[in-house]
Amino acid sequence: MLKEKVESLLNKALEQRPDLFLIDFTVGGNNMVRIVLDGDEGVNLQDCMEISRAIEHNLDREEEDFSLEVTSAGATATLELPRQYKKNIGRKLKVKTAEEEMEGTLTQVTQDNITLEWKAREPKPVGKGKVTVQKKQEIAFSDIKEAKVVLKFN
Repeated sequence: MLKEKVESLLNKALEQRPDLFLIDFTVGGNNMVRIVLDGDEGVNLQDCMEISRAIEHNLDREEEDFSLEVTSAGATATLELPRQYKKNIGRKLKVKTAEEEMEGTLTQVTQDNITLEWKAREPKPVGKGKVTVQKKQEIAFSDIKEAKVVLKFN
């Protein structure tokens, strides 16, 4: 009952904010409601508060006791939805598929796949030594097991 009420209120709140989207929604023991959001331009504290208020102010604690947590996906969270990739174009990603793991700059996102680019050192085709080559690979969303943004601290 609580889950359906919260889900309805959450959907109404997100209709008002098309730039935000749902990553995860759970109702655990003791009516602990947890909502994880992301946004096309990221999610800030104000966004979380706005969604939280839209839900909390429309529920009666006398009727049903609950706790509510609304958070952003976070910088270290795995990318779950194709929509999350678009805002990370130009950033370095670590992507795991069933066959391999690669790290590169996300340069393109289509409806079905992403494109990663990176530089690699490879043996020269002729002679000794190595040469730096530009690599590019398209990876279908269906092949991605896990993808994370690689954070760089200067």
